[in-house]
Amino acid sequence: MLTGKRLLITGVVTTDSIAWAVAERAQLHGAEVILTTFDRVRDLTLSAARALPHEPEILTLDATSAGDYDRLEQALDGRSLDGALHAIAFAPKDALAGDFLQASDEAIEIAFRTSTTSYARLAGLLSRMAGPGGASLVGLDFDADGRAWPVYNWMGVCKVALQAAMRYVARDLGAQGIRANLVAAGPLHTRAASGIPDFQTLLDAYEAAPLGWDATDPAPVADAVCFLLSDMGRAISGEVLHVDGGYHALAAPGITAGMRVQA
Repeated sequence: MLTGKRLLITGVVTTDSIAWAVAERAQLHGAEVILTTFDRVRDLTLSAARALPHEPEILTLDATSAGDYDRLEQALDGRSLDGALHAIAFAPKDALAGDFLQASDEAIEIAFRTSTTSYARLAGLLSRMAGPGGASLVGLDFDADGRAWPVYNWMGVCKVALQAAMRYVARDLGAQGIRANLVAAGPLHTRAASGIPDFQTLLDAYEAAPLGWDATDPAPVADAVCFLLSDMGRAISGEVLHVDGGYHALAAPGITAGMRVQA
């Protein structure tokens, strides 16, 4: 499915990450995978990379540093990219939980620059490194559009903004044959999730998913990402693909026909 494609995968820190599952699946489907990391987690990325079917090349990218995108382009040394995974998100604790209105400007700015702006920056890199056949940019999302979760706070706002950024990227880069999409995954037990206060609240909510939801299995999400990175998704752009057991389709999760709701 991905034979002959060169993919840039961000966000691999540990083997329980969605990005690692994507890298593993992509290699098994025949892709050449290049990982990115940055100084604070470099040793963790190196360890996770050794657990992949084929140990990949690892390049440096601090997603919040504009200069790093230029240096990454130089490190690629003229090699074209067929696709990239944006698996980058972070918010300080006071932007994730607590009083939504009391989060500091600094925390909000860090969350937005790391989780949202970086998608557009990565798209810019991909536009310069894509071959004549175009490329595919896929980002990881959460179902924050149109709803306010009991937790997640400003990260939820960042994810809604991520969807908007993705659509503008799809608009601007379509002429180059570059597709831009997101995969909105249900909650999964990852290193990133461990930093979300009261993460169990999200897990409890997804018990209502019509197909069920296994928060320990990132494989369905990784498969969807690989589909969008492949030529099978060649006519799809500007889309948010939900991989959540159908939870996003429910208007009143947890409430079934005939159930009485107390006023």
